Amino acid sequence: MYEPIGVVLGRLADDGPTVPALTTADVTRTRAELDVRTNRLGRSFLERGAAPGAIVAVSLPNGSAVVESVVAAWKLGAVPLVLSAAMPAAERAAVLELAASSSGGCLVVDDPAAAEPPDGDGSRLPTATPPYWRASTSGGSTGRPKLILSSKPGIADPDERTFYLRREGCTVVPGPLYHGAPFLIAANSLFRGKHVVLLPKFGAESTLAAVERHRADYLPLVPTMMSRIWKLPDDVKARVDLSSLQVVLHFGSSCPVWLKQAWIDWLGPERIHELYAGTEGQATTWIKGTEWVAHPGSVGRPANGAEMRAFGVDMAILPAGEIGEIYMKPPPGTPRTYEYVGAEAKSQGEWESLGDMGWIDDDGYVYIADRRTDMIVTGGANVYPAEVEAALEQHPDVRTAVVVGLPDGDLGHRIHAIVEGSPTLTADALATFMADRLVRYKIPRTFEVVDAPLRDEAGKVRRSVLRDARAGSV
Repeated sequence: MYEPIGVVLGRLADDGPTVPALTTADVTRTRAELDVRTNRLGRSFLERGAAPGAIVAVSLPNGSAVVESVVAAWKLGAVPLVLSAAMPAAERAAVLELAASSSGGCLVVDDPAAAEPPDGDGSRLPTATPPYWRASTSGGSTGRPKLILSSKPGIADPDERTFYLRREGCTVVPGPLYHGAPFLIAANSLFRGKHVVLLPKFGAESTLAAVERHRADYLPLVPTMMSRIWKLPDDVKARVDLSSLQVVLHFGSSCPVWLKQAWIDWLGPERIHELYAGTEGQATTWIKGTEWVAHPGSVGRPANGAEMRAFGVDMAILPAGEIGEIYMKPPPGTPRTYEYVGAEAKSQGEWESLGDMGWIDDDGYVYIADRRTDMIVTGGANVYPAEVEAALEQHPDVRTAVVVGLPDGDLGHRIHAIVEGSPTLTADALATFMADRLVRYKIPRTFEVVDAPLRDEAGKVRRSVLRDARAGSV
């Protein structure tokens, strides 16, 4: 039965007050402790001006303060928005402007002291349901950030088996909560009474150690994490007890066939799962390792009655096996799953696209050929070139810039910037300049300065030609 998130978490606390709910670093909160602390923090947020329907923007590193702030927002009927603590001021200001304009206001929590519950009344807050269960942010193809508001209100059902999450047990979350999928899995684990172990940052050995120590049954990863774990010495992997794991879920970027096969051989196909979806949630695919062995490279088939098709440039649906732009459609009669603030959806009638290229086989399995034509997926994080280019072009000695993703054995793709500008420009100077303008994972790993024009008179660029010329030398 669906109920407001605050009610669900309160019932879980009543049913098992001493059961661990959250572990971050060396701190563990029981369900009762988490309940009382977030009741107090919710009252504190209300006193600071937060209100039902407003956005609570949390800009803190992975830790108990992030989770407690999010839960407190839900309890008072507000909408949580988790931002990277390293987001530069200019980018953050643009995001917060959108947040304030889209709701009844925006409370910013960016100081650990502001997320520490005061002493006082820890009783339950009046029941409230957030109009959106979460908000997230994306750079967007225009170079300006946008907000994505999930149309689902702040309700949950502990018995729902979405994402193969069972009740009780333990989920280890090694990814940052400002990314959509780690937030999604951490939140839904809490709703089901699972013990959430949130790592301060990803480490290959520390992730495996956390699984063993807490007997975790669920582990969400991106392919870069999978690669770094797999590259650990064999004796390190062999001495870790991973027998408790039931689901290893990967998402965020395409997983190389060899890497996925290595994990299947290591842990068994029944434990390896893959999710493909956008934050918008119009449609989702899911594939188990047992299916993937028969359809290597696929991300699965659309779930729950949703549809996906590959469309050609003339917007005709392509036959099986032909690469086109993947458009998706939710199940008939399904309410809209999201709202954009600061952007418009790319749609064709009932069909919407996230820009990914791919194909569908005769059995309806989806294959992704390239994760969006321009967007770069690096270490599981989405980076839009226009946003990086706009920041580079603020430098006085840069005439224009083109950003591409080049193959990288660890990250999937690394961000490479081709800069038309002064010959005195150096990579170090450009990296320093970018550090004040973009969050770290969006900053190019490599820079190349050229003196030939990169764009034509209309300002257009053949990005794929530039990318392919450099990818061949990687």
